[in-house]
Amino acid sequence: MNWLRNFMMGRYGGDQLSLALIVLSLLLSSIANMFRQPVLSVIACIPLGVCIYRMLSRNISKRSMENYKFMMLLSPVYSWLRRLPLRIHDLKYYRYFKCPGCKAQLRVPRGKGKIIVTCPKCKTEFMKKS
Repeated sequence: MNWLRNFMMGRYGGDQLSLALIVLSLLLSSIANMFRQPVLSVIACIPLGVCIYRMLSRNISKRSMENYKFMMLLSPVYSWLRRLPLRIHDLKYYRYFKCPGCKAQLRVPRGKGKIIVTCPKCKTEFMKKS
């Protein structure tokens, strides 16, 4: 096992982008097997090859910048998925609105009828039914 440690010394290794490439490769491969598409099987090898190239690369700064850009691209999706269980839990007691001025997420108690909602960020007032 020491030989592997010595081999990987100075190389980039795995990160979130590499994991996403592996998942994409597995997904494409399973779809190719399901529909018996040999061309898609070959295409499924491309993300896996890119993943291996990134993991064995010695250009650490470039690979970490690629991962940073990937994470910035996916951060809205991660934050939405993190808030989803809370919103599902609060669905019985609260309604959620977006402010027309600044697009902030606002939470209002349910069952109060028509109310005037004031955004705490931009102080925009608008009427909504809760």
